[in-house]
Amino acid sequence: MPGLLSPQFQNEEAARKHLESLLWKDGPVCPKCGLIDEDKSSKLNKNMSFDGHGRDGLHQCKGCRAQFTVTVGTIFEDSHVPLHKWLLAIHLMCSSKKGVSALQIQRNLELGSYRTAWFMCHRIRWAMTQGPMLEKLSGIVEVDETYVGGKQKTGKVVRPTLEGSSKTPVLALVERGGEVRSFPIERATLKNIKPIMEKHIDPTSHLVTDDFPVYYHVRDQFPNHHTANHREKECVRREVELKVTPNTVESFFALLKRSKYGIHHHTSSKYLGSYCAERDFVYNTRKVSDDERTEKALRATKGKRLMLKRPRNVN
Repeated sequence: MPGLLSPQFQNEEAARKHLESLLWKDGPVCPKCGLIDEDKSSKLNKNMSFDGHGRDGLHQCKGCRAQFTVTVGTIFEDSHVPLHKWLLAIHLMCSSKKGVSALQIQRNLELGSYRTAWFMCHRIRWAMTQGPMLEKLSGIVEVDETYVGGKQKTGKVVRPTLEGSSKTPVLALVERGGEVRSFPIERATLKNIKPIMEKHIDPTSHLVTDDFPVYYHVRDQFPNHHTANHREKECVRREVELKVTPNTVESFFALLKRSKYGIHHHTSSKYLGSYCAERDFVYNTRKVSDDERTEKALRATKGKRLMLKRPRNVN
């Protein structure tokens, strides 16, 4: 993998400069007041910090006088893991089509504990989470649901759509040739599915689903609704306007499940949304190279500091 030989993955100084080039294109940006230093004259030496501890890449804002580095306000803030290992972890996650486990990250980066690797992976997934959706999916949009989880411990057969199942439903919306958006939901019911579809799909789109009864109740909102009858073993049907098949969304589910069963093995329903966000990000950037995908993920780290525990109030 030639990208792993890049200097930013081997050297701390090169990693910091690479991150600054991505996040500070117009010059250092103060995370407190937002002032941009276009001439980059705010850099301090190691003996000029407020706390007396020198830091590489330290700057001082000319407006509010706050001191900061490029990692402030990102997922890297207050981390004791070297920055070049962070960048390497992001590259590994972005270049793995079906994901990479926290144990593999721990071994490859020679981290001290699994907990550190696990927390790093979840910070990176948080950065991959898409922001507010400004545009709705349009054109031909396929919608389907799948169920992620293990077998029943009681030995009883429980339908995934009913309470008592250990599986978690995941709803996915895929624009053919475009993006995917997946959402873990509590139950696959009209009450949970219809609001998501109304929020993310243009009502003029050609909606393609299977014959799950819930989708028949969204035709008032999506009149161009086409259904593939799986009960009659119909996988694809050709119409004048389009090819009626949910194969695209089912292909995404195949990647999601291979990531779950082949790489992570067990994922808590509490964090399933983070794993879905990771797979969404990789799928939506499938047409670019691994290096370009990594740089896009690095740009997304800004403003997404993640703290799994609420910080204590300091009096």
